[in-house]
Amino acid sequence: MKIIVTGGYGQLGRAFVALADSFAGQMFFFSSCDLNVTIPYQVNRLFNQIRPDVVIHTGAYTAVDAAETAQDEAFRVNVAGTRNIAAACLNHDSKMVYLSSDYVFDGKQNLPYTEFDQPNPINVYGRSKLEGELIAARICPRLFIIRTSWLYGEGRNFVRTILKLAQERKELTVVNDQIGTPTYTADLAQGIMSIIETGEFGTYHMSNNGYCTWYDFAKEILRLAGLSTGVQPITTSEFAATALRPRYSVLRNYMLELSGGDYFRCWQDALADYINRDR
Repeated sequence: MKIIVTGGYGQLGRAFVALADSFAGQMFFFSSCDLNVTIPYQVNRLFNQIRPDVVIHTGAYTAVDAAETAQDEAFRVNVAGTRNIAAACLNHDSKMVYLSSDYVFDGKQNLPYTEFDQPNPINVYGRSKLEGELIAARICPRLFIIRTSWLYGEGRNFVRTILKLAQERKELTVVNDQIGTPTYTADLAQGIMSIIETGEFGTYHMSNNGYCTWYDFAKEILRLAGLSTGVQPITTSEFAATALRPRYSVLRNYMLELSGGDYFRCWQDALADYINRDR
């Protein structure tokens, strides 16, 4: 089996790099510098060269706040780029994995979102990811849509930011009125590798189990790292971000539950593993 991973040097892409040595087939990793997914000729040329069985499309415009003033760029990458990947997958009969987000939901409900709940994004980034889902589904029949949340792994992320700030400041302030699920990219990559072996195409939620606020997350990071830096909770309005965020965006891995395949561990165990490995 030959697999192309776009966004190959982002957080999730690096998790697939870590799996490559133990993978029986071949994996090919491409960053946005190697492959501009918004240019159809580049995408088609790559597919003709490699003829992939599977494409894991992790490459995306992910700057949530910047997207509010760069809507065209967010849609160019997340929608037009996804269209190009989906069309190439259709032409080569390749399976496609499209990475989406908890931010396709508005956060107005108080129960974890399943794959059957109606998306209603409240920011530009979320709208671009939802449109990416829709355009991929219209074009590519052999499609897995994977929604996930609050990713951390290799590279820049919330965990490393908190650990860095804890070394520089006596006290941190962290938002305490947004609820979601931190997800370790190593766990997500394993989940995706398991599902692509099947022909059970469709939309799947894949996140670690449980939920917390960003404040809870920060407290657990510091506890596991053995740091005594103080943390004060603040509201989203006090943080003054450009883009709106859903108040509650917990995902339930319902389709995995129905198939008996939800092996995702709780977020606290995954975080402990990550921090221990990162030391």
